Amino acid sequence: MSDKETAPPPPPPLRVPVADSHTHLDMQDTTVEEALAKAASVGVTTLVQVGCDVKGSQWAAETAAHHENIHAAVALHPNEAPRIVLGDPDGWSRQGARPGGGDTALDDALAEIDRLAALDHVRGVGETGLDHFRTGPDGMAAQERSFRAHIEIAKRHGKALVIHDRDAHADVLRVLAEEGAPERTVFHCYSGDADMARICAEKGYFMSFAGTVTFKNAQPLRDALAVAPLELVLVETDAPFLTPAPYRGRPNAPYLVPVTVRAMAAVKGIDEDAMATAISVNTARAFAY
Repeated sequence: MSDKETAPPPPPPLRVPVADSHTHLDMQDTTVEEALAKAASVGVTTLVQVGCDVKGSQWAAETAAHHENIHAAVALHPNEAPRIVLGDPDGWSRQGARPGGGDTALDDALAEIDRLAALDHVRGVGETGLDHFRTGPDGMAAQERSFRAHIEIAKRHGKALVIHDRDAHADVLRVLAEEGAPERTVFHCYSGDADMARICAEKGYFMSFAGTVTFKNAQPLRDALAVAPLELVLVETDAPFLTPAPYRGRPNAPYLVPVTVRAMAAVKGIDEDAMATAISVNTARAFAY
């Protein structure tokens, strides 16, 4: 097994427990029980399992129903909407278009997300939003329609809205303004700059920072964290993706949250206990658990 395939070693445990506000256990090479135990051993005691399509959202809801330390978020990922409507290659992959099911298929998928969002153990609607990196012009209308529908679902059920925003900052903020954001809105894997962080702060949006904040080329992201109000900051892995330095490129998992927490504390100029305490309080408030 190459180094790139080897799981990083566990970091020293946090003294104050925190939550991983965004993970994909269904994409990780482990069992749910193993992931929970390994995370808890380093002070990561709560996980938010996030769905990206109907099947993944159903799995997230079922998993949360059976584990008190897991909460679910359900949604169609921004790149799922054009795939459903158009069979669009700009949905998930840029290759090999498949026949789309049209607007009716998207409506059916959204109806199932709506059903799942009503469940008590589902605490968020997401990840939804806009992704201009993968989706071309033909898919943007479907993507935006799906985003608006998710905003309505989140508001109607009183759930947090979990936003995927890739290369689409201005349009995401525009749609939120036009639709009216839910009371609790989370920018997952925050990727904006300091100016956008100030806008999010003014709106009361939570900003969740992933391992990307540790990357050498991510100074604009650290600048954003520096100006983000402590009471609006969360941490996440987005595992198995976005593994923090010095393990970038290796498999990510919730047990690596302490690496990112310590990097965030350094940026904020506070000790790790204060950082962890704020994150713990903020995540519980964001997802109402």
